[in-house]
Parts: sequence; structure tokens; C-alpha cells
Amino acid sequence: MGMDDCASFFPGPLAAIICDILGEKTTSILGTLLVTGGYMISSWATSIPFLCVTMGLLPGVGFAFLYQVAAVVTTKYFKRRLALSIAIARSGMGLTFLLAPFTKFLIDLYDWTGALILFGAIALNLVPSSMLLRPIHIKSENNSDIKGSSLSAGSPEELCGTETSYCDETQEFTIKDSTMQKAGQPVKSLIVSLNKSEEFNNRPNRNRLSLISNEESYQKKAISWSCKQKLYISLFGNPFFYIFTWSFLLSQLAYFILTFHLVARAKTLGIEIMDASYLVSAAGIIEAVSQIISGWVADKNWIKKYHYYKSYLILCGITNLLAPLATTFPLLMTYTIFFSIFAGGYLALIIPVVVDLSKNSGVHRFLGFAGFFAGMAVLSGPPVAGLLYDYTQTYTGSFYFSGTCYLLSSVSFFFVPLAERWKNKQFKQKERGLQSSESFKKENLN
Repeated sequence: MGMDDCASFFPGPLAAIICDILGEKTTSILGTLLVTGGYMISSWATSIPFLCVTMGLLPGVGFAFLYQVAAVVTTKYFKRRLALSIAIARSGMGLTFLLAPFTKFLIDLYDWTGALILFGAIALNLVPSSMLLRPIHIKSENNSDIKGSSLSAGSPEELCGTETSYCDETQEFTIKDSTMQKAGQPVKSLIVSLNKSEEFNNRPNRNRLSLISNEESYQKKAISWSCKQKLYISLFGNPFFYIFTWSFLLSQLAYFILTFHLVARAKTLGIEIMDASYLVSAAGIIEAVSQIISGWVADKNWIKKYHYYKSYLILCGITNLLAPLATTFPLLMTYTIFFSIFAGGYLALIIPVVVDLSKNSGVHRFLGFAGFFAGMAVLSGPPVAGLLYDYTQTYTGSFYFSGTCYLLSSVSFFFVPLAERWKNKQFKQKERGLQSSESFKKENLN
């Protein structure tokens, strides 16, 4: 499980790049094939290292692709009810505790090799669902105004969006024209569009038109990829990226510690294993319900979504710091209920917060590169908690460590207003620069 979860986060940058190159639909199908192939090849495993690759690495990379696509597509399909739609999509993850008895049933019925083949076959059903991921083309009454103003001065929020989205398909031609003009090259797309009928009527010139079109297509792809490369580099100069990455890393570090050590702590307190399993079941169900409620509340826009997110992280930290006081089954169940409510609250808001911080552009880049660092946390969190247990011979240290990580993960969001002021300052400087350059051009023309 640890290898699979870690591998689901580490390939985040790769998943972001693949989404840029192949698109969401192809990336989702590729992820499905990796998951299916990993499970089916695992049925032939003869050693543990073999399983680490086939059942850990391959499905992990596949799930990274699937998660990346699901996040990006949901942000494109939903705007006003984004948090609720994300919560509904994620709520099924809280019910994964049902996989344990289902897996045991399949192993008893078909042996472990048959169970793995069946899991691969079940995952293969994601191929037809991936085929349903169609791009959205939003029609506007005045498309020229939207496209023409994509790089023009606007509100600070719009500038934040265009800084990371100017290579999107709806804006590629604007970048192309401006870039070619700066390079002193003629814009051949205008020549083709103006003389299209003439070229087609003149048969000897058809080959020339084909060459121009091929060259234009090549230039478009080259400029688009160059722009995307600049976007990846500029991501590390965006303060909101560091704010989210800090919080995402520490929250994932804290979350997976409790995933591994909740039942273990219950056993050390003398609670029977069957009663301890009820804690996991209750946590999954409550977390799923909490995500839906959290998403619904966040969509009301009473306050900014990152305030909800920050509050849930603080409450998770306080709950875990108080967890060592739960020494009986009723108290441990009370802790599980409160933690699941708060954890479900912030898990449902991860994508909406990313959308707000990235201004709905470059969501997969934010999430992909932040996921890479979160993978380090997922990989190191449980071993660190295990070392604390070996040193103290009690799991209370794990809960203290988790609570501290949750509190620290909320600290970065206190710097969001400062980052917004910095962005506004950058916007005003660029606006003044654009105005001065336009006035200079007009003076030269006159």
C-alpha cells in the first residue's frame, strides 16, 4: 500500500506533462492500461521485488495519471459547483475499507492470482469511461473580444490566470501572432486565410499552400511547447505554488501516519481487532459524508475556500494532539469521528483551493509538482512514525507528530494575503509597462 500510494504522488510532474502533450482522454486511457497491466502481470510474480514494480510502481503511475486527469477535467466541467462536484467524486475514496473483505472473498474463491487478474479486469472498465472525457467548447456571443483580450490588461485575477494559461488552445493564436511579430516574421496564417479561395482555384499553387500549412502547423506546435516550457519554469516563481506545496506536503505526511497507526494504537490499548476494524469503517463512512457537506458549504462562497481549508487543517492538528487522551474504545471512536469530519473537510477542498490559487489555469501543473513533494511525505511519514514508536514504545508520539504537522501545514495559508498584494503590485507594474510601450509605438508611428 505504501509503495502504491507513494508512486501515485511521485509521477505528478510526469502526469502533468503527459496531459499537456496527449490530452486528458489519452492520458486517462494510458493510466488505465498501466493499472490493468500492473495487476495482471503481478499474477505471475515470483518475488517481492517483482511485486514492488508490478503491483506498486505500475499501478501507482497509472493512478497518478487517472487522478491528474480527474482533477483537471472536473475543473473544466464545473465552475459554480466545483467544490461539491469534487467532493462527490472523492467521496468514494472514503469507502475503500470495503476493499479488504472484498479482496479476502476473491482470494478465498479464486486464489491470489485470480484475484489480481479480476482486479485488472475491473480496472479495465475505466477505458470506456475515459472515452467519455470530451473537451468542452464554450460558445460566446463575441468570441473575438474574449480571444483578443487574452493578453490585454485586466483585473489582477485575470492577469494571474493569463500568466499561466496563455498557451491554452483558445489563446494559442494570440501568442503566435505576437511572438512572430516580435521576431520580425510575417504572419503566414493571415496570408493563407485571405488568399485561401485564390490558392485553391489555382491548382499549380496547391503544393505551395500545403507547404505553408505544414510550416505553420510546425511553428504553432513549436511555439506552443516553448510557451509551456516557460510555464513550468515560471511555476517556481509563483508564491502561491510554495504556499500550497508546503501545506500539501505536511498534510499528506500527517494523514498517512494515522492511516497506518490508528488500528495499531487500538490494539495496544487492549481493544479487540474486530472492534478496531469498526474504527476504520466509521472513519471511511464519516469522511465520505464530510467531504460532500464540506464541498456544499464551500460553494456557498461565504468566505474564501482557503479559509475553510486552513481551518480544517488547524482542527485536525488540535484533534490529533488530544488523541493520546483517548484510552478507551468510546473515546477512541469519538476521536475517529471528529478527525474524519475535519479530514474529509479539507480533502474535499484540495482541488478547489488549487483552482483559486492558480486562478483556474495550470491546475495540473500546480497539482503535479506539488504531488511530487507530497510523495516524499507519503514515503517518509509512516517510517518516521515507526521510529518514534521504536524509541518510545508507544503510539502517542505518532499522534503528536501528526498533529504538529497539521498545524504547520496551515501556517503557509496565512501568507496568502501577502502573496496577493505582491501579485497586485506585479500586475500594476506590468500594466504601466504595457501602457508605456503602447505610447512609445504610437509615437514612432506618428
